[in-house]
Amino acid sequence: MWDLSPSILAGVAGVLGGIGFGFAARMGDFCTLNAIESAAYGGDQRRARLWGVVLGVAILVLFTAEAAGFALISQSPYHLIAFNPLAAIFGGLMFGYGMALAGNCGFGALVRLGGGDLRSFLIVMIMAVAGFITLAGPLSPLRVALFPQVEADSPQGFAHAFAAMTGLSPLLVAVPVALVLIGIGLAHPHLRQSPRTIAWGVVVGFSLAYAFIATSLLRMGTLEAIPVEGFTFTAPLGRTILYLMTSSAGGLNFAVGSVVGVVAGAALAAAWRRRFRWEACEDPRELGRQVAGACLMGVGGVIAVGCSVGQGASAMATLAFSAPLVFISIVAGAMFGLRQLLRGFQSA
Repeated sequence: MWDLSPSILAGVAGVLGGIGFGFAARMGDFCTLNAIESAAYGGDQRRARLWGVVLGVAILVLFTAEAAGFALISQSPYHLIAFNPLAAIFGGLMFGYGMALAGNCGFGALVRLGGGDLRSFLIVMIMAVAGFITLAGPLSPLRVALFPQVEADSPQGFAHAFAAMTGLSPLLVAVPVALVLIGIGLAHPHLRQSPRTIAWGVVVGFSLAYAFIATSLLRMGTLEAIPVEGFTFTAPLGRTILYLMTSSAGGLNFAVGSVVGVVAGAALAAAWRRRFRWEACEDPRELGRQVAGACLMGVGGVIAVGCSVGQGASAMATLAFSAPLVFISIVAGAMFGLRQLLRGFQSA
């Protein structure tokens, strides 16, 4: 059916989606840590409330696409792997704390890298290595022993669990949830006064849904040769580095393409806004915190089966069981880390 190989098609889909995602995130200032920090310590909830718009749009678009036969939500990894609360909490806390130390998550680092921040390049590299050490390297046996990933016997999502019990469409759960989230976001007057930010948030939401829809269509069109997946930026960082060096780690796929696409999209946005500039780390203490934080994010993201974007946005868009608990744990870990950093600054 396809003139190109499935892997190339998936890679191209990842690049295109990543460009849109990275461009919109940079233009709309969509950032997990900045949203937490500005809401908790800056008295500004706009970025946090924007998450409501982003998630609401993603849920609405994705579940509508599933109802129309264009998405296979139940085939995503967040529904195929049995929900493990211990892994969700431990991995989420570790990731969130590391995110505070590093000053960014994996996705945020890619976006900043696109704007010329060389410190983010270090975060990406260290996080990629730590993630793969945990996923398939020396720490893998310990991870499997402590946090086994078991194949689920039913879709691990709230809407699909409701559908299994009642025989009704998952859309009946998804639509009210999406509208509530959008309402929570738009209830904030300062966000309503920023239509440009809202517009870019809508684009981010469409981008999250696009990932699942694109890989679902590829899976249906290639006799299930392509897995259904959303945007996530822990293990894909390591896969991208290995692919660029050796053409291994599963070869070209959606995840690899998305990593490259996000950097390219963010670079385009930085150039568009005339904010591209080279930056480097000059403080050894800051460098040490970033290295430690990147290590923690790599390990925590693999344990939790996703990062702040993978679980907090992509899995949330599928209404997966794991998403709320992982995201709450990430926020808690980040809050603890930010509090420690602020106390250190005050003491200094």
